[in-house]
Amino acid sequence: MALPHPETPLYNHPLYEIETWLRSMGCEQDTQELNLWSIAKSTWKAEISLDVEEIVVCYLQAGDEQTDIKRVFKYSLSREDVEDAIFSGP
Repeated sequence: MALPHPETPLYNHPLYEIETWLRSMGCEQDTQELNLWSIAKSTWKAEISLDVEEIVVCYLQAGDEQTDIKRVFKYSLSREDVEDAIFSGP
C-alpha cells in the first residue's frame, strides 16, 4: 500500500494509513488503547496519542531535570512536516 504524497495533510489520510505510517516509522501500538503509540530511539522515547483533532507527542524524561516534553500537531499539517517534527526528537 502506498501512502499519499508526503505533502498531503494528515486529515486526508484514512486512519489505517496513519497507522501504517506510524508502524513504518518504528512505532508500536498499545494493545488496549488503540489510539496510543510508543517509540524508543537510542537517545529518546515518546508516547504518541491520536486524538480527535490533533496528534499529541510526549517525549519521556527529555527536558531539563528529566521532565516530559509535550508537543501537539494538528491534522491539517502535512505528513512530511509532522514526521520531521516528531521523529527528529525533542
